[in-house]
Amino acid sequence: QVQLVESGGGLVQPGGSLRLSCAASQVSLDYYAIAWFRQVPGQERERVGCTSSSDGNTYYKDSLKGRFTISRDNAKGTVYLQMNSLKPEDTAIYYCATDYSPDCWVTGISWGQGTQVTVSS
Repeated sequence: QVQLVESGGGLVQPGGSLRLSCAASQVSLDYYAIAWFRQVPGQERERVGCTSSSDGNTYYKDSLKGRFTISRDNAKGTVYLQMNSLKPEDTAIYYCATDYSPDCWVTGISWGQGTQVTVSS
């Protein structure tokens, strides 16, 4: 199966920005819908958003619209999650996932290992 790898996490102050990347070694993600999730230890995993490959549309959790954006670099076969105006409540482990469908019905067959995002002063 495709092994997804997330990167770009780290420590950022409130109001700051981070861009997370999701990629797979020697495999382009251009043909798959990719979803982003986040999880705080001990809490339920939360769906952040998704990008489809069939029509290029993006979908977001309502409370995150305007701050989080998902994009693709088709030349690199990579998917990004741009996070702006970060808040302490955004602190979580962020994952990307796919089920190899071109449409955003991702439930998660293939997952990355996650990248930690910590928003703190």
